[in-house]
Amino acid sequence: HALDGVDLTGEKGEFVAIVGTSGSGKSTLLHMLGGLDRPTEGKVFVDGKDIFALDGEYRRILGYLPQEFGFYPEFSVHDYLMYIASIKGMRISIARKRVTELLRQVGLAKMQNRKMKKLSGGMKRRAGIAQAMLNNPKILILDEPTAGLDPNERIRFRNLISELSQDRLVLLSTHIVSDIEYIANQVLLMKDGKISHSGTQEEIIQSVPVKVWSCVVANNEVEMWQKQFKVSNMKTLSDGIELRILSEKSPHYNAKEETMTLEDIFLYYFGEK
Repeated sequence: HALDGVDLTGEKGEFVAIVGTSGSGKSTLLHMLGGLDRPTEGKVFVDGKDIFALDGEYRRILGYLPQEFGFYPEFSVHDYLMYIASIKGMRISIARKRVTELLRQVGLAKMQNRKMKKLSGGMKRRAGIAQAMLNNPKILILDEPTAGLDPNERIRFRNLISELSQDRLVLLSTHIVSDIEYIANQVLLMKDGKISHSGTQEEIIQSVPVKVWSCVVANNEVEMWQKQFKVSNMKTLSDGIELRILSEKSPHYNAKEETMTLEDIFLYYFGEK
């Protein structure tokens, strides 16, 4: 099964992050929530109504940004958004006003006459979020929105998503934990098509039966430590290598307990020993 026994609920004002490795079922889940794929079993409801029965009514309250979205490369950014607005059935006068507003909001106002094929990866993602927001949706679905972006563009995009997430339900899938560490109020961990853990970030962190430790070891001992423990990070120092280790007990006489983060959680549940 691509998905097996998945059950989740989201409400207005919530930012739900779906975290997992490639092939865990994240995109399949979002395709179903977006109405692109119909589940062989189970239902998807909005306000108690089946989304596949609502059809066009559901699309009017939905904004969707797939991992790979299509566009006409010769269209300018402005014309691309106006074209998408026409597909969504928006009146021209309303669409023009909305496109102008969104171009400013996503930082593409000065690029509105540039052809889509000339945009950088980050600019294309921003144009993508603008098209998803054209109808001011109540539900916003984002599938790996920062994949392939450089660190600066990821930060810019993350801040933009945080700004746009107010007063709507946002569902975002990612394998990049830093994308959601400061903005998600609900986290779902997916593995093998199942939701293995769910809750607030604090609840997810408390679910782990180990602690995080840092200690300095000799350069030639690193491989030995990696065989014995899950090591989430390594840092080269003048006197050796500082390791960040997941362990129930202190792994070393000079080990110091650290604060656990979602990155540590990701390693614990999805990493290899």
